[in-house]
Amino acid sequence: MKPSRRSFLAMSGAAAIASRVSSVAAAPTYKACIIGDTKQGGYGHTMHLAFALRDDVAVVGLADPDEAGRAKHAEESGAKNTYADYREMLEKEKPDLVAIGPRWTVNHKEYLLACAESGCHGVMEKPLSVDLAEADAMIDAIESRNLKWSIAFNFRAMPVMDHVRKLIYEDKIIGSPVEARSRGKEDNRAGGEDLIVLGTHTFDLMRYLMGDPQWCQSDITHNGKPATPEHVTEASEPLGPIVGNRIHAMFGFDRGVAGHFSSMRTRDGNGGRWGLEVHGSQGIIGIRMDVNPAVHLLRDPSWAPGDSGKQWEPLPNPPKEGIDLADERRQRHMYIVNDLMAAIEEDRKPRYSLQDGRASYEMIQAVFEAYVQGGRVPMPLENRDHPLKRWS
Repeated sequence: MKPSRRSFLAMSGAAAIASRVSSVAAAPTYKACIIGDTKQGGYGHTMHLAFALRDDVAVVGLADPDEAGRAKHAEESGAKNTYADYREMLEKEKPDLVAIGPRWTVNHKEYLLACAESGCHGVMEKPLSVDLAEADAMIDAIESRNLKWSIAFNFRAMPVMDHVRKLIYEDKIIGSPVEARSRGKEDNRAGGEDLIVLGTHTFDLMRYLMGDPQWCQSDITHNGKPATPEHVTEASEPLGPIVGNRIHAMFGFDRGVAGHFSSMRTRDGNGGRWGLEVHGSQGIIGIRMDVNPAVHLLRDPSWAPGDSGKQWEPLPNPPKEGIDLADERRQRHMYIVNDLMAAIEEDRKPRYSLQDGRASYEMIQAVFEAYVQGGRVPMPLENRDHPLKRWS
């Protein structure tokens, strides 16, 4: 049967769209570079593969001062050219996008400022910086140029977290939120280093579910005694000064809701408690961090299943999306990068932004600041230098 003019035009339009899609896939729109340093914090959790699933992004360069690490990660990422100096790479390649991989924070500011000067958007490993003054300078640099930058808060980026927020605030599944409780991994880094490395994720989730904190108070001990300036030391990786191997901190949110963070060294080590629980007037949502976070619901206003007979259960109607563990290395940051690309196209702030990275890091600094000051400190923090450097 001969097609009508309308159906012919519809088929022609579909063909044109398919042609454009094919053309985009064949000719990537964005050029990307990777900054790593095998001997100075590496590539975080496979940050060199951040753009691996984007057909519209071509990885044109990778910089790493370590020759062997440079070759290995360039091969894995498919980088066209390699450099020992990231500044040379930025100058020659003129990328649209950059992934900053090292998990050590000592060079994050210089990496980010160089990228901003080159007019690049991008994504970087967490934590953000060494202190809040650095974080402020980094945010100023991207905001003054309207650049879009994301941070590797891959746990909040998982679709299940949006579902958790909906269950709490739209479906009221646990009633009115009362408090949030979080812990670090409590392994050999328990205390100050745990606060920085793992606390950054739990604080980001806490902010997403509870809003911005208004104040913080904390207590820190070293081997069972109150921490003093003499106990200030450096973390096992260059992340800035730390103190204490037991930390208890409390944050105040709107409507009298409290948030807690604890990390303490015990002879049992990591007990699998790393995560966050949101306690409400009608139950609890518990989140344990994993590649695909384990999230469960307790419909029990007493929070005491041993007495009530209630049992933990899976979340109702969970999203089907998640990370395919067989392809974890490439997929780990896909939700963050997909949002970043949309933010660039839509001229908006990314959902997992560098500004969020600063806010989470400010909660970390507030724990130290509150202890140094000997009481409750208001947030945002007025003093932007590192409280432990000032104290010691």
